[in-house]
Amino acid sequence: MDESSCVQSHTCSGAPPVGCIGPNPCLVNTKVEKKTVKKKKKNKKKKSAACQMKTGSEFTQVAVEEQSSASENLTGNHKNKPAESNSQKRISRSISPVRTTAIPSPQKPSTKPTCDQSTQTESLQCQSIQTQSTQTPLIQGIHTTSTETKCTQTIRSSFYLHQAYWGKSFTDQSADEQKTQSSTRSNHLTVISWNIDGLDDENVHDRVKGLLSHLGKNRADVVLLQELVPPCVKILKNVMKDYQFLEGSEDGYFSGILLRKDRVQFLQSNIVKYPTTEQGRNLLIANVSVSGHPLCIMTSHLESCKTGSQERLNQLRRVWKWMRETPEDHTVIFGGDTNLRDWEVKKLGGLPDNISDVWEMLGQPEESRYTWDTSINDNNDIPNPIRLRFDRLFLKRAAKGAQLQPESMTLIGLERLKCDYFISDHWGILCTFIFGESKEQCVTD
Repeated sequence: MDESSCVQSHTCSGAPPVGCIGPNPCLVNTKVEKKTVKKKKKNKKKKSAACQMKTGSEFTQVAVEEQSSASENLTGNHKNKPAESNSQKRISRSISPVRTTAIPSPQKPSTKPTCDQSTQTESLQCQSIQTQSTQTPLIQGIHTTSTETKCTQTIRSSFYLHQAYWGKSFTDQSADEQKTQSSTRSNHLTVISWNIDGLDDENVHDRVKGLLSHLGKNRADVVLLQELVPPCVKILKNVMKDYQFLEGSEDGYFSGILLRKDRVQFLQSNIVKYPTTEQGRNLLIANVSVSGHPLCIMTSHLESCKTGSQERLNQLRRVWKWMRETPEDHTVIFGGDTNLRDWEVKKLGGLPDNISDVWEMLGQPEESRYTWDTSINDNNDIPNPIRLRFDRLFLKRAAKGAQLQPESMTLIGLERLKCDYFISDHWGILCTFIFGESKEQCVTD
């Protein structure tokens, strides 16, 4: 599939443009129905084709509201995704870190703040000398009101985010419900893989709330996220206290692994750098134990764009190599935004003998085929419908011990939010596995 150009999308991670699209996408009916109501498009924000870092002002706003101090401001800088479509993306509402209210002059009272902060400061100093006695009460009144308003917003925002994640508290469940849930999960493993489009700073509060709602509802044992940005990680950590966080980086945008503490025992982690990446990509690995079964969990966001095809395949080879070289008694699960087209996998001669594509193992269910579908998802302004299976799960079953078998795969995040956006330009993947009998047991039986 030869792409003529890249579009603004999910896949951007560095210098080159992202999200190369094929000219002949295979349109197949899906069970997801697009709403008939057309949303009103706002003015679009033109983004750099060189994948420059975004300011993340919306993420910063949400992160600030999660702080106990009203004066702290986060600025989580990260890179812009490129835009190759003719229309521009929605204009994001930037938030000023701190605004100083100008003091009204004695001759002509006014409450309108000035725009230039340096002019503001100079004006305050001069007026404080001339009218200090008359203006001190006004300053105190403004400061108190602003502080109280900010504190109220912080408490309210924090409450709604926690409520979205926790929903019905585990402590509210009956003893029978808890026992049933525990016994049902003992031989199961649930995994979520999702590119959450952290590079898009539009409607961040609603999208993060929607993300937390899905993660809280499913409570997956392992969560693999791509396009994380530091402000978003800060919010997730503040709410998801029941998970351990492993991050592929500390700045920019990166992948992460979240491990449910009461189900997954963390052993060690490793970050493998791709030596020739131009977009700062890497492979994040975690060795864990689930119900006594040794597992190796991997995630990555492979190189983006048409121009990154060869590098993407180089990275995929490295992923497969690391999967093959794990101990024989370890089951390996890789999940992430691979940016792969089917022809690229064929170019490598297909999957290695001992590594399987989970979607193919489940019989290639049509309803979970396309994880990036612009015929429905219009977070990005792309004129032509594109449907691709960018997000994939690979499995290498252990040669010794219990065998892990996939049971189901479902796409999540398909509902439109009240802000008329989806949580991400990608659908998330929710996959359920079950531990079966070991090969030794099968032979004995």
